[in-house]
Amino acid sequence: MKYIPIRKINGYSKEPDFLGGFSIRDLQDLLGGKELVHELHRHDFFFILAVRKGLGIHEIDFIPYNVHDNAVFMLRPGQVHKLELKKDCAGFLLEFAPTFYHPNETLSKQRLSRAVNKGFCTVEPARFKKLLAVLRGIFHEFTAKQEGYLEMIRANLDIFFIEFIRQHKSRDANPKNTGAHAQDRFEDFLEQLEMNIASLKRVSQYANLLNLSAYQLNAITREKVGKPASALINERIILEAKRYLLATTNQVKEIADHLGYEDMSYFIRFFKKHAGLSPEAFRKNLQ
Repeated sequence: MKYIPIRKINGYSKEPDFLGGFSIRDLQDLLGGKELVHELHRHDFFFILAVRKGLGIHEIDFIPYNVHDNAVFMLRPGQVHKLELKKDCAGFLLEFAPTFYHPNETLSKQRLSRAVNKGFCTVEPARFKKLLAVLRGIFHEFTAKQEGYLEMIRANLDIFFIEFIRQHKSRDANPKNTGAHAQDRFEDFLEQLEMNIASLKRVSQYANLLNLSAYQLNAITREKVGKPASALINERIILEAKRYLLATTNQVKEIADHLGYEDMSYFIRFFKKHAGLSPEAFRKNLQ
């Protein structure tokens, strides 16, 4: 079984040390007047791309997005993406390990989850200027390395995520009237899906992990995204299968085994039902 290439934060950059699991780079310095092309891969760290100006294509979990002015992309560990940036792009690229920014406070943890689960946002120009000011502050701390700079970086990340969440709230035309507890449980469910989809397939299993009943979990997911928890589980299975079909040369049986399906024929039927194509046809059409 071949696994999707994983770029690790300590071996990915030319930086000799990611300072305990953090890096920020100016896009113009990173590009050096050349286009950037990263083929399909995944990370073991958080990835934030804030583009002040420029063009390109950023595909996240097989959904293509246009890179343009005032765009922010956020990836959590494990997501698959490929990236193309034109040589004149300007902005910042942040990468940090989960161990670098690990808020203990529930509200901060919830902000991080909300931010990275958005994935992509076109930010209003006035608010992007605020985000850019925060990023410039982080970049200064990272390069100057004065006393307490790592703590300053973490504090500025808090501010960055608050501003980013405000942006989404201001653009939400139909906000959900849900409490913090329900939102927190929903974000926890998404995290558990990412970590356990190869071994856990039933709503009751995830409900137990979250100390909820299956009824409560379904009520939360229906309120947040209008779907039962089982639909989100199925979507995550299909997403992980697509990741391996396109990012590796594994046989369909190997992928089925990896996802916990002993019966390959059942896995093929399941995939075709939800994706509209057989695994082999999906691989052939999209490669």
